[in-house]
Amino acid sequence: MKRKREEKETATAAGTGSSRDGGPGRGYEVMLLLLCQHDTFPFVKIPDFEKCLDIVATLQAKKGSGEALLADFEVSKGIYSRARIEDTDSVCLWLGANVMLLEYSCEEVTTLLQKNLEDAKASLEVFVTIARGYNWDVHQKIIRQAGAPAKDS
Repeated sequence: MKRKREEKETATAAGTGSSRDGGPGRGYEVMLLLLCQHDTFPFVKIPDFEKCLDIVATLQAKKGSGEALLADFEVSKGIYSRARIEDTDSVCLWLGANVMLLEYSCEEVTTLLQKNLEDAKASLEVFVTIARGYNWDVHQKIIRQAGAPAKDS
């Protein structure tokens, strides 16, 4: 109990307390809490999800035509390789560091990528809302400071 009280006093002294003590206000605390509860900027992946969906759609469109698809794909940042892709019913997704490639049917991967894209867009909306709340809190603090009489040093 004593430790929590000391942590609260330290936080208030550091300027993370309420608006009344000169800190940025409750909006700042709420924003930090919400940021900690979400993945770190998952909306940055939106272009990757869209690109992958386009590729899967292209594979499905070429299927059955007997024509192979020539594609350049990124192996690493700035390093590309060319692949010849024959008719296929499945694709492999690399899910990130230390995660193996997983094979999905084209329908499964389309569903998975669309869900991830929707989740990333929803996350973007959450971050925009958080930023608006933080900006409102800063604006309110500026208004309060402008209305307060100047302190003599």
